[in-house]
Parts: sequence; structure tokens; C-alpha cells
Amino acid sequence: MRQDLSLRLEQFKKQYVADETVRSRIAEPPVKFIGDEIMELAVAALLQGENVLLSGGKATGKNILADNLAWLFRRPVYTVSFHVNTDSSTLIGTDTFTGGEVRLRRGPVALAAQYGGFCILDEINMAKNDAVAVLHSALDYRRLIDVPGYECIPIHPAARFIATMNYGYAGTRELNEALVSRFTVIRMPTLEEAQLCELLRANVSEASDENIKRCTGLFLDLNAKAVNGEISTNSVDMRGMIAALHLMTDGMAPKDAIAVSITNKCFDEYEYALVRDVALTRFA
Repeated sequence: MRQDLSLRLEQFKKQYVADETVRSRIAEPPVKFIGDEIMELAVAALLQGENVLLSGGKATGKNILADNLAWLFRRPVYTVSFHVNTDSSTLIGTDTFTGGEVRLRRGPVALAAQYGGFCILDEINMAKNDAVAVLHSALDYRRLIDVPGYECIPIHPAARFIATMNYGYAGTRELNEALVSRFTVIRMPTLEEAQLCELLRANVSEASDENIKRCTGLFLDLNAKAVNGEISTNSVDMRGMIAALHLMTDGMAPKDAIAVSITNKCFDEYEYALVRDVALTRFA
């Protein structure tokens, strides 16, 4: 990382020390993000007070980058995993009866605002637009959350929002212009072969070089077919590759490990046959 960014990052950490009650949420990620240029872009944006939207396909490291950024800044992490039923109460909080009165039981967004955390909005384009509309005042110059019936919640100066999205996947929606304009958008590049090998090695250090190379080759083969529209992205699964490597190191036959971790995730018979044939070229 550039020296000027490193100095500003250290100043940030000295200026904003996390509250002791939430330090358990500050944890070093088990895997480091691979990609210095993307990391510098994200760090620079966050230091300027921007919120970041990470856009890219599967296995581009969006969540790994988000976790690594929170660790670099030494901020507590609050995660929202969006789905079609996510509503404003999931983000901000709900009423609860405590001590003889109704109080707000704060959700992850409100807690991040209170403690200066990094709120990771995972798969933000899975939610309905009216659900994320409550974030508008938190993401722009106002930096507050107006909860009906309660006082406004100011956003801690160290709080940041990092959203992730896979564009065009089943169940996703178009993000409205008002929301996108409140983010700095970083397009995540597809990992190359050497980076994929490094990622697999970092996750499964005990795996053999041969199996790592074969899993990398299979991932690239399947990704190419998905890009060309021959198969869906169900089998383009880095988590599945990592799981397969773990099974191999525990003694399962490689072709069986690939079958249960990758091939069997295709429930369409035609697609299953295609993926199986591709897998057998690497794991006969």
C-alpha cells in the first residue's frame, strides 16, 4: 500500500478507537485479499468518508475484501445478508418492551451507526428498493437515521457502509439511481489462475499442489462455460472448491469430492451432465 495511505490509515485508527464493548467484533480474516490495486482504491475511498459498493461475479473476493478492510481500519463488523423479505426493521431495528417501556432494539445498521462500525450490506440488490430507502439519509451528507417514534440516530464519524452485489443473478433487482449515487463503485476483476491458486492455498494449506492446480483449472473451465451461457453459475463455486479440497485432504477420492461439492449442485439433468463431463477431464 502507498505510504501516504498507510500514514492516513494509522491516523484514522488512532483517532477512532473502537469501544471496548464491541471489540469482540474486530477479528482478523482467515484469508487475505489478493489484489493491491483494488485494496488501495477501497482504502482511499473509505478514508475520504465514502461508502463503497463492490460489484462483480462469483469468486472475485467481494466479501473477503470487505472483511479485510474492516480489519485494516480496526472497526467492528455488522453484516446484513439481504433477501427478498428484508425490510427496514431488519436494518434499523424493531420495538421491544423492556423495563416497563417500549424501546428500540437496534439492528445492524443502527448498531454500526452507534459504535462506528463497518456495516457490510451483502447482496444489496436482493432487497426491494423500498427496504433500502431507509439508508438514504445514513449514506449521504446528513449521516443520520430518522426512526419514527424515536430520536434521530447520528452516524458515528468512523462508520462506513460496504455493499456487495452480483449483477444479473436470479432474484436480484436493479438498484435505483438514488441509492447508487451514494456509493463509490468498485468493479471487482475476475481472478487469474495464479491468484486462484494462491487463494485456494491460503484456505487449504494442507492440500497438494496437484489438487490445487486441478481445482483451479476446473474452476476456470466452468467459469468460461458460464460466461458463454452454456451452463448456469451454480457450479462456479469457490466455496465448493475449497470444500472439495478439504474433503480430499481428509482422504475422500478427488472425483467424489468434486461430485458432492461441485457437480451435484446442478439439479438440471442436462446441465449436470455437462458439468460432470468437464469435471471428469480434470478428475477422472
